[in-house]
Amino acid sequence: MKSLLFGIALSFLSSSQVFAQTYTNCNPLKKSCPPNPALGKSATFDFTKGYSSEFDEFGQPTYDSNGACFTVAKQGDSPLLQSKWYIMFGRVEFVIKAAPGTGIVSSAVLQSDDLDEIDWEWLGGNNALVQSNYFGKGNTDSFNRGATHDNPGNHDSFHTYTIDWTSNQVVWKIDGKTVRVLTPDTAASNQYPQTPMMVKVGVWAGGDPNNAQGTIDWAGGLTDYDDGPYTMYMKSLKVTDYSTGSSYSYGDQTGSWESISADGGRINGNIDADTASRVESAPTVTATVDSMPIPFSGTHRETSVNERPSVWPWVPTPTTLSTDTAMTGLPSGWTFSSSGQIQPPSAASIAYEYTDKYIHKHTYENTYEHNHKYTHEHTYEYTDKHTHEHTY
Repeated sequence: MKSLLFGIALSFLSSSQVFAQTYTNCNPLKKSCPPNPALGKSATFDFTKGYSSEFDEFGQPTYDSNGACFTVAKQGDSPLLQSKWYIMFGRVEFVIKAAPGTGIVSSAVLQSDDLDEIDWEWLGGNNALVQSNYFGKGNTDSFNRGATHDNPGNHDSFHTYTIDWTSNQVVWKIDGKTVRVLTPDTAASNQYPQTPMMVKVGVWAGGDPNNAQGTIDWAGGLTDYDDGPYTMYMKSLKVTDYSTGSSYSYGDQTGSWESISADGGRINGNIDADTASRVESAPTVTATVDSMPIPFSGTHRETSVNERPSVWPWVPTPTTLSTDTAMTGLPSGWTFSSSGQIQPPSAASIAYEYTDKYIHKHTYENTYEHNHKYTHEHTYEYTDKHTHEHTY
């Protein structure tokens, strides 16, 4: 039998056909989990003044007069800021200048522990468009959720990108103009995002030559690190949590917003009833794209089609693999980078084989006249040899 560790290693490197291989500290759809710390109010974060203790840093973002700087200078760079708090419905305004560069992907996302997700994504090879996207509970049984929107000069200047999220709608806005509206009725079945969300912002190289070809193609082509560095900037972040309290708890494993309780507060306690129930008119979506979630949530595509980073720092905490650099059971040629990420070999595929050996031993006795006893023993042995090849 193939080793358990090898199976675990592969689980970090590939995705299932239906559920994303996204790793959270605790998925409340599968077991009881600790409460999520709540923002429970409105807050503005000015990153031109430097680091905010309200966020965890991964991959060493820096700060200057432009705000938080997320730079890809070499292979493996993937800086990220992640909020230490969650919101339960709310409004988030990102003031961002996306990174240029073929294959470079800038991302701003809301994501929950049960893998609900609301995204903005910018491709470094396209200075005229931005993509919006969503996922519910990590489910990927359909791939028609992404949309593109006119956003000229997104590499050249700052724009305000808003996500306004209630139980009735998700609204994406660019510089105050609504470009997309999603409702529970227009979302894929049971896929409307509706559980407490953290905020994540960062950049990564989708065009890295070690990525699957589908990823490289989606990102716009191979990344040339010699032409870098490539930097995304976030000047500020304004957040209003539409609920109140100190933390949010899941009451069951349904992933329904009605099952969420606000500890010491109230769900929708920071929003008026009219706003909470209002649904904007949906603008016409002029172009759709493949559903490509940001890398913090791993991959929502089959490995044969696409592969996105699913290890630190693109997961909620760096503890999953960052200290396990001596972990055994990886296939030959696979290594850990200095940041704790699993790195595939340069080859496009990897094969492994294992052998199952079966032994069957059967003993029986016959007794005949005159008390003569005969003992018969038969032993059968055969082996099965299995070879599997995975392409990355």
